[in-house]
Amino acid sequence: RWHIYFGDERCLPTDDPERNSIMAQRAWLDHVAIPQSQIYPIAAELGAAEGAAAYAIVIAKALPFDMVLLGMGEDGHTASLFPGHLHDESEWVHAIAHAPKPPTDRVSLSLKCLGRSRQMMLLVTGATKYAALAGWSTGARLPIALLRSEGEILLLVDRVAIEG
Repeated sequence: RWHIYFGDERCLPTDDPERNSIMAQRAWLDHVAIPQSQIYPIAAELGAAEGAAAYAIVIAKALPFDMVLLGMGEDGHTASLFPGHLHDESEWVHAIAHAPKPPTDRVSLSLKCLGRSRQMMLLVTGATKYAALAGWSTGARLPIALLRSEGEILLLVDRVAIEG
């Protein structure tokens, strides 16, 4: 019964191993009985603007999400929402240009869209997350700290992310 949507995608060819959809397919989706017709990758190969417009139509039919699963980058970003980047808050899906990590063009669900969830799970792992986690805990305005959910948010942090 699961339907899988992606929080963000890099604007790369559909078979590029650096795409989130390819990594998810290899690590998880190839090993479970979720039909391909229930997996909705972002058409980021079309470019950021066109991919975002196309995914906004797909996402509008899916909301609210039952569960959103996100991680945190070493700078406090989540999905492809990076610190210091401004986006139209009315959008469900953002076209990202000039991301600080390559590739610079991406497609990302917005904070507003991610927040349309009944539950949210945030995973923070690894020593490289220590500084961002410390900043978050002291009130730094990081994208991960701006997340909201219509339901519960569960934060899972490993020991090395806490201890550095």
